[in-house]
Amino acid sequence: MLIGRTLGFYFARQFIKTIFIVFVTVFALVYTIDFVELMRRAGDAQNATPGLIARLTLFRTPAIAEQVMPFAVLFGSMAALLQLSRKLELVVARAAGISAWQFLQPGLLVALLIGIGSVTAYNPVSASLKQQAAALETKIFSRTTQASGKTIWLRQKSQDGHAIFRAEGSRTDRATLVGVTVYTFDLEGGFTHRIEAKEATLHEGFWELREARVLSAEEEPENHEQYLIASHLQPSQLRQSFVAPDSIPFWELPETIQRMERAAINTTAYKLHYDLLLARPLLFIAMVFVAASVSLRFFRFGGVALMVLGGVAAGFMLYVATELMAELGASGIISSVVAAWFPAVVGSLLGTLALLHQEDG
Repeated sequence: MLIGRTLGFYFARQFIKTIFIVFVTVFALVYTIDFVELMRRAGDAQNATPGLIARLTLFRTPAIAEQVMPFAVLFGSMAALLQLSRKLELVVARAAGISAWQFLQPGLLVALLIGIGSVTAYNPVSASLKQQAAALETKIFSRTTQASGKTIWLRQKSQDGHAIFRAEGSRTDRATLVGVTVYTFDLEGGFTHRIEAKEATLHEGFWELREARVLSAEEEPENHEQYLIASHLQPSQLRQSFVAPDSIPFWELPETIQRMERAAINTTAYKLHYDLLLARPLLFIAMVFVAASVSLRFFRFGGVALMVLGGVAAGFMLYVATELMAELGASGIISSVVAAWFPAVVGSLLGTLALLHQEDG
């Protein structure tokens, strides 16, 4: 049975207000901390000014704040329900014959709409700003080499055969790998050469290797100032593969994944990020169920602090489960679909079960 329109709008406004306040508070806190940290890093940077640092921080903050949106929904929902309970408005609603499932409908609808909006509108904006932040950070701190945190592996197929690239890093300003080792194979799969180069830059139709040393089992090592390898890859595809998944807007992810698959580039992280975005509305709904399971106790019964602590603990456990599943999905142990949807589905079911036990016995 649906809740009345007037009462539903009132409860929905309470959820929207508290969730918005929590998110804005977290956003401001993240901005302040990040601004202080960047100002500390900019102490030796000649190009840094307070205005540029403030702008860089503003570009970086939305992507960071996006990661804490589930907690904003959780704590905002808890605050809304506790406020309604403190004012005895939930008591009046129950006395009028409205069950917990009915007055939770506005909160669930708000969580669903916020989840959809965060994926379809907020995420493209934050991803675009994050790309601008990376370019601005390069300008301010004069960084040209991107530390990938791990070795870069790339494979390709061309008219000359197969090639596997191993690089220690990449340059953010162009499609260039640094500290490169290339293993080349003929069309039948037989090993031909090992090439070590200082840099490898991808142009239209070929790789340009600089300061290359070519080794093979049948010939003496040869040194080349410049060495070319044919390629079907496009520079834009290579640069895209260096971009973090959360720097690509939601609407561009499917096309990006398809291009990378055609170029034989590993897309596991990008598929996982896309599935996590698709599962976000359900995750927000799960947060409302978790909040309701620990926030519907009447104030006159006491134990409010314990309830809040229980909600924080439940949210933290759900966050740990989400991160754990994401790590398993990123490593390829489980599929990206399972990794993305499992925490949201299980969280929703457990929250519903706890609420059923609390309300219906």
